[in-house]
Amino acid sequence: MEGQPPRLDATDLALLRLLQRDARQTNKDLADAVGIAQSTCLERVRALRAQGVIKGWHADVDLDALGRPLRAMISVRLRPKTTASVRKFQQEMAGAPEVVAVWTVTGADDFLVEVATHDVAHLRDFVLDHVTGRNDVMDASTSLVYDQVRVWETPPAPQVTTKGSPPDAPPSPGGSPPGSAP
Repeated sequence: MEGQPPRLDATDLALLRLLQRDARQTNKDLADAVGIAQSTCLERVRALRAQGVIKGWHADVDLDALGRPLRAMISVRLRPKTTASVRKFQQEMAGAPEVVAVWTVTGADDFLVEVATHDVAHLRDFVLDHVTGRNDVMDASTSLVYDQVRVWETPPAPQVTTKGSPPDAPPSPGGSPPGSAP
């Protein structure tokens, strides 16, 4: 059924949990952890990728180590709110080197823009030059980020799993709770 999420079994969910913790695990280690043959494991991971369940493999980069320790969330409201203005804002924000992520949201604001800079002066200049200095920005509010807690395991919605495969099933053998590093 098009538009429906894929149905995953307990083995698929175990593989996803393990890959969310460490996507650099070898196929052999993944297969051993969930108790399946290496060829089966490889095909399952390929199928999860083909179905769009796994979107990619990424490095979790420490922004402090890159000289960008100051993080902020900027709430932005546009005027006028047209499809063209929304897309233009998204593209321009996503192209700025300070920007970590751009979310288009509902509610009082239109966007949340996460930025990382090396100091307060750079943050101020970014907000003035790239956000509030725009004619289409009606309002912007900046909040400094003190800390972030990231959830490394994202369980699927109940309708994604097959019968007998609850989304909160315990991790497979060999899995351990995620630490502070990915």
